[in-house]
Amino acid sequence: MAPPRHIATVAAVVVAAAVACGACSGTRPSQGMLTPVAESVEGSTRVMVLAATNRRRSTTDAGEMFSGERAEETSYAAVTVSVPPDSARQSGRAQWPGALGNPQRDFVTVGADYLDKRAFSAAVSNAAKQGGRSKVLVFVHGFNNRFDDAVYRFAQVVHDSKAEGIPVLFTWPSRGELRLGAYAYDRESAIYSRDALEQLLDTLASNRDVKEVNILAHSMGNWVTLEALRGKAIGGGKIGSKIKNVFLVAPDVDVDVFRTQIRRMGNARPRFALFVAQDDKALSLSQFIWGGMPRIGDINPEQEPYRDVLAQEQITVFDLTKLEGNNAHTRAFDDITQVVVMVREQLNEEPVVTQGRRVAGARMQ
Repeated sequence: MAPPRHIATVAAVVVAAAVACGACSGTRPSQGMLTPVAESVEGSTRVMVLAATNRRRSTTDAGEMFSGERAEETSYAAVTVSVPPDSARQSGRAQWPGALGNPQRDFVTVGADYLDKRAFSAAVSNAAKQGGRSKVLVFVHGFNNRFDDAVYRFAQVVHDSKAEGIPVLFTWPSRGELRLGAYAYDRESAIYSRDALEQLLDTLASNRDVKEVNILAHSMGNWVTLEALRGKAIGGGKIGSKIKNVFLVAPDVDVDVFRTQIRRMGNARPRFALFVAQDDKALSLSQFIWGGMPRIGDINPEQEPYRDVLAQEQITVFDLTKLEGNNAHTRAFDDITQVVVMVREQLNEEPVVTQGRRVAGARMQ
């Protein structure tokens, strides 16, 4: 006998949560991973991530830095992550440390500092001047990410893609928990965070050392991103010339909402690249949860009405359905080398956010 409808619905939500978390769960430590270690090894690589967040500071775990609770003000931090030598790791994976992280085989934290807004802006400027970089890459994570999860995942993406932009993480108050209440809480936190992201984009755009801002969003983070850009278009009449490209990976966004968000931004908007996969189980379950409305991240871009709409809005689409990988929801990051090759073959253009290779499909000016 089939279970009652309300029980089936609750089960679907829980399963969706488990799938959507992707590589950010599994064997991750229960305690925060951001307590710095002094040890380093030959062949490791250091990635500094600057972070802006509307999370509260953690009062129970120093290695967490920020909790999953909401704050009224934006806080800032700088975290330096040591990535183990290539010979000791697999591309596409952030190898979580155990109780005592081993930099020979694990991602470990070698620096973690709280910043105020002025120090954050100064850090962006220093990174631009010292590294000869004038581009910023902003990452907006998805559902079920703790602060340390998001830092390590972004460090992995930056390292494996060889991204040349200054890494800036926007991390909103996800509780990073697999339970029904946390799923609903994360959705409300995404809504709560759109203004904070908009303010971060304004801060970066006003920095004279920053010439270009690009945004990489994943899963539920796409909703935060699209709402922030929509807010900028409505409030200021335009999004701003420094924001050049927006990369939407597995967006958990209703297709009708997506269409209205894009159109409300007007014609003077950044270029968008959309990464989809029809075998994304997380988005299929999300569709069920939200009343059967398709999610833009698991559409077939060759079918109507999607094909005409995407062409009309000049959105470049990359279909990752045929790539290998068990978890379609995080495939773009897990199989980032394959994604880079696919994009390079499809677009005979100059690189977008990487040195020598591309991870998204629109040409920078």
